[in-house]
This record gives sequence, C-alpha cells and structure tokens, in this order.
Amino acid sequence: MNINEKLNSLQKKKAISLHVPGHHNNTIGYLNELNVAMDMTEITGLDDLHQPEECIQKSMSQLNRFPHYNGQYLVNGTTVGILSVIYAVQHLSGEILIPRNAHKSIYNALNLTKQDARWMPMTISEKTGQYNGVDALSSVDLSNIKLAVFTYPNYYGETFDIEESIKLLKAHNIPILVDEAHGAHFGVSSYFPKSSIVYGADIVVQSYHKTLPALTMGSVIYIKENLNIKTDIQDYLKMLQTSSPSYLVMASLESAENFYKNYNDQFFKRNRKRLIETLQQVGFKVGSLEDPLKLIVSHEKLTGFEVQSIFEESNIFVELCHQKFILLVLPLWHHLDRFPFDELIERINKFEIDVERIHVQEEQFELPCHSTTYKYIDIGDTRNIELCSSVGEISAVDVVPYPPGVPVILKGEIISQDIVDSLLQWLNRGGRVEGIRNKQIKVKDEQ
Repeated sequence: MNINEKLNSLQKKKAISLHVPGHHNNTIGYLNELNVAMDMTEITGLDDLHQPEECIQKSMSQLNRFPHYNGQYLVNGTTVGILSVIYAVQHLSGEILIPRNAHKSIYNALNLTKQDARWMPMTISEKTGQYNGVDALSSVDLSNIKLAVFTYPNYYGETFDIEESIKLLKAHNIPILVDEAHGAHFGVSSYFPKSSIVYGADIVVQSYHKTLPALTMGSVIYIKENLNIKTDIQDYLKMLQTSSPSYLVMASLESAENFYKNYNDQFFKRNRKRLIETLQQVGFKVGSLEDPLKLIVSHEKLTGFEVQSIFEESNIFVELCHQKFILLVLPLWHHLDRFPFDELIERINKFEIDVERIHVQEEQFELPCHSTTYKYIDIGDTRNIELCSSVGEISAVDVVPYPPGVPVILKGEIISQDIVDSLLQWLNRGGRVEGIRNKQIKVKDEQ
C-alpha cells in the first residue's frame, strides 16, 4: 500500500491512538476548526514567519506564559530549534556538554558544525532501564564548556532535579539549552511537572505536536530575552527553516496554545485512573512515571513485543515497544473531546492473552554512564557488511533505534558484541533501526 492507502486503512479499522501526535487522530483539541483550504502562502495580510509584523506576530505574542522569554513558532519541528542553537555557538571556543540520551538531531548538529562535545555523567532508571538524569555534574570540569544541553523529560516521561543542574551551570555563566520535546504540556496543571523554563533555562524547545493538539512538525522555541546569542539563533532559524512555512501548522500551534491556557485536568485524571484499573484487571502491570501522561505496561509472562501485538490486534497503537514493556502516551482528555475512550476500554476487556509460550531471554547491553568526550570524525572510505560480522569495526553511521531516536552506536565508534546482539534481536522482533538496512551496516573501510 502507498501512504494514502495505508492511512485510509488505519482509519477504516478505527485505529485508536495511544501515541503521538497529541491530537490523537484528531480526537483531542480543536483541529477540526482547520481545513485544507487554509493551506495558503504569504499573500497580502498573511504576514511572513521569517519577518513577522502582522497576524503571525500577533499570534506568537500569545506565547506569553513565561515573562522575559520570547516564544517563536517552528514549522520544521524541534530539530530545527536544536540545530539553530548549536550552529549559533560554533564560533565560540570550547565544548558542548550533552547528555547520553541526546536526540540524534544534537549529534547531527555537532557533525554538521564539526564541534566537539562532552558527555555528562548519567543515572539509569530502575523502571525503564534508560538514562533518566544527570549524576554528579559538580564533578565535571566546566571550565571549557560553552553550552550545556539537557533532555528533559526523557522519551519515557522521566524527569530529574534539573533545577539544581541549572543553578550549577548558571554559577559558571554557561548558557543552557533544554530539549523539552516531550514536555510541551508541562505545567498545564499542577498534576504535571513544571517546565525547565520555570527554573531558568536559557533556551527551551518544545514539540507542541507530541503532547498538545497541534499538527506534526509544529514546535515552539522559547529564548530568554537578554541571551547574548539570541540574535544568532534567530538568524539560523531563518536559514534552516523552510521558506514556505505551513499556515496549517502555525494555526495549529495557535490553537494548541489556547488549548493549554484553558485546560482543565479533571477528565484526564478520571480517564487515566479508569484505564489503569482496566489494564490491571486483564492482567497487565502498569508503571507510572514522573509525567502522568506516560504509562509503561508489561506482563510478567510476556515480552514487550508480545504485549504490543495484543494491543495492535485490537487496532490500538502504542508509542514504543521495549523488550520488557510498551510505552503509552495518553491523550489530554477534556470536556467534549472526541476520543473513543469507552471503545478503548471495551477493546482492552476483550483482549485474548496467551501466556503458555516459552520465552527467550532478551539481550540488553549495558549503558555507559561516565563523562567522556565526543569528537567529530571524518570516516573516509566505507563499505557495507553484515551486522552480525561487524564486531570490532568502526561504524561509519549513527545507528538509531526509532523511536526513541537516541543513537546506540555513533559514527566513529567501535562496534561491540553486546550491542550487535541487542540490535539483531530488536530487528528480528520487527523493530526499526536507522542506519541498518537489510541487517547490514556501513563501516570504515580500512583495507
């Protein structure tokens, strides 16, 4: 099937979304107020995103929840915000401090600008087995750091004491960029964590489309008004964003901001509680995280891949599948939403769960946590080899399971056996990995 056929097929099956984007198949928010006829260009009166003076300027002026910050629409996703910030510091000497769970866009920006970075020491979550925070940042030599980058929250909805890290970096006059792609809804009510903007981060980029009812690729960048690289960031945004910005995406961002400001969480808390109880009643374990919008669901006798299959057999689609669990991204349920919640509960109650299978131990590699350097490398000549035969070779590509979009092998790294075993198992289970095609990987040709 082509794209249109596949999308129509999912609609005919009445697919239920427990994944991004935040409008959940146009059942949350007010995107039905938009229509394709609004897909226009910069005609008289429709302003210009790259030099806003009229309706776009007025619309962006509503991004006013945070005093002393300027909010700006992004139509090329959070990625373009991250790229622009890292481009804006390339003329400065020093390294960029980054987390181990940095999104691939950060590594792409480092490679494009040929800048060096230093990894932060990290902590690992007992619940998800993923990086969930920074460990002993005070032990890192910060004298050569020109920019610090954090991922907050992580893909799974886990947070850490970012306020303490921001205070430490502020004491060293280091500007702070926070990739808050999965936290656009933070602070929508007291039930949710606070945005890192509240703690003084200098630049925060949020993917409105991930958790708020906005169209995919719609993000917002918040920049502190007095930041000395603010103009540089804005200049790079003009260069890196499309010269034909989507008015539908921008209109959806305006709608999402209004949704945020008027949100009442009573329906969310009620539905979340009922969903958790239903999942537990049919035999699943449900794990809550710092962000109540995310849930991890597992079964003591099933792998995460098998749990995902059970959901998808009932046309319920989840955000991510892990070896041990699945990740759900819940809708921000609200008064008069169109989400088929009763249908979701009914389908879950009809699940047929087969636990009479024999399960193979899943391979997992150990995540490195120490602080070390990441350097740009020019690979030179390359060749393709079988992934299973690549141990000891130098990778010529970033290898990125997607989602969540965090590299497990970086270009220039030596490929290890434990990561190969884990990747092969992931691929055999139907997982997607960027950088691997037909179970082959591109490596440095040293012959």
